[in-house]
Amino acid sequence: MKRETSEAKGAVDGGKNTSRGAIIRLFGVILVILGALDIMLSWRGGFAVAPFHAMLLVGGLLLCLIGAIRRQGAD
Repeated sequence: MKRETSEAKGAVDGGKNTSRGAIIRLFGVILVILGALDIMLSWRGGFAVAPFHAMLLVGGLLLCLIGAIRRQGAD
């Protein structure tokens, strides 16, 4: 017996978009990774952490949260 995933159901159900918020969430994850790497490299190099790097991290977390909320609203 073959089970359908939610993506397959979306394609069968008239093309309903079930991956809502995925791109925003992915962009948020990329920003979190970049911000965390910048902060860790600053600490390792003995430099002060720039506010821009902290804002990358916070902005990425915010985008992840927005993407998760949009994904829950898609159901």
